[in-house]
Amino acid sequence: MMCKSILLAVIVAYIGYIILGIITTIVLRITNPLHKKCRTGKTLCLTFDDGMDFRYTPKLLDLLAEHHIHASFFILSSTAEKYPDILQRMKQEGHTVGLHSLNHHNQIIQLPHKLCMDFRKSMGIFSDLDTKPIYYRPPWGHVTPLGIWLCKRYHLKTVLWTVIIGDWSKNATVEILCHKLHEKVRGSAVICLHDGRGKDNAPFKTINTLKKMIPHWKKEGYTFETISEFIEENTD
Repeated sequence: MMCKSILLAVIVAYIGYIILGIITTIVLRITNPLHKKCRTGKTLCLTFDDGMDFRYTPKLLDLLAEHHIHASFFILSSTAEKYPDILQRMKQEGHTVGLHSLNHHNQIIQLPHKLCMDFRKSMGIFSDLDTKPIYYRPPWGHVTPLGIWLCKRYHLKTVLWTVIIGDWSKNATVEILCHKLHEKVRGSAVICLHDGRGKDNAPFKTINTLKKMIPHWKKEGYTFETISEFIEENTD
């Protein structure tokens, strides 16, 4: 009987933990300061999640270099350990490197000790690679109070986005992605794209979409900045 009571208490506590994470995430989305900063102007921040990947990231870096664009990469620290040469190239070419967790686990369903280990291992990997990220984007944009506290502990600023187009989807095509960007980019924008993971080599579609959209944006008078440049310039 006591075992059942303990199990029930654990289940209730875990459900409460999930609900608290959902509420925290909703509040973070509603109060996202980037929405206010992106109402006017013509500045784009291209940000990329879920990488790095040896199949896609170097090709994306080639495209950005061709157009002299500095972007922001929120990478999985496990891939930094796997592809340190790509990480060094990002830094050398002037891109901002941020954290996107260790292995893309959702904070809301991650047990507290696992989430603490996620941050500790990630920051240790970056330290070993002589890299000190100051920005963090949680997988799926989901956060918990513990995650927010861990960001403060490791001096990380949580950054979301203002435009996201589902470029990881199996059903996405270059035409669909271009259409979404045409529709959603109004004024300045922090655009969330992906250079790792996704269905059916989705990052290749993202790269091909940017091959079309970057020249279009330039003709429209848009300029490009890293998230660090954008936030610093728009701090009240």
